[in-house]
Amino acid sequence: MKPTKIDLNRLDLEKEREKTTETPGLIAFPHMVGGALIRPEDKGKIKGRALAAMREQTNRQLQQLYRQAQLLADQAKEIQKRAEISETIYEADMNFEPLIGHRYHLYQRPGGEHLLSMIGPQEWGRSKRPGEHLASVTLLADHTWELVEEG
Repeated sequence: MKPTKIDLNRLDLEKEREKTTETPGLIAFPHMVGGALIRPEDKGKIKGRALAAMREQTNRQLQQLYRQAQLLADQAKEIQKRAEISETIYEADMNFEPLIGHRYHLYQRPGGEHLLSMIGPQEWGRSKRPGEHLASVTLLADHTWELVEEG
């Protein structure tokens, strides 16, 4: 079989040039019949999914930070409460040396003074209490007082 000659005058070379490229790896469509099928991506859908995932993750992290901040605030309130009760106790009358880890009881006398006692409100028996029971407390190792029970 004899090859047929191509009539170059009948060919539209500009149109044929559009069908080829010098850099086939950079075009967005297959450059030959056996090439892989390439579908354009919906950029709006991709960005929307990424944005939703980003918002979910940052909201989760913000919630975690909020819980941590709340925990720190609660701990700070607890320390402040211990400091306040400790100041009241160290200004109160006490006729003994308190021991770490033991429970004591804070009373307010009718005159307004405070008294720290080893005797609890139910242990007074027939004798009269020294005043209003304000709190039961325990001495901690750092010499602050932990409120065990409010009176």
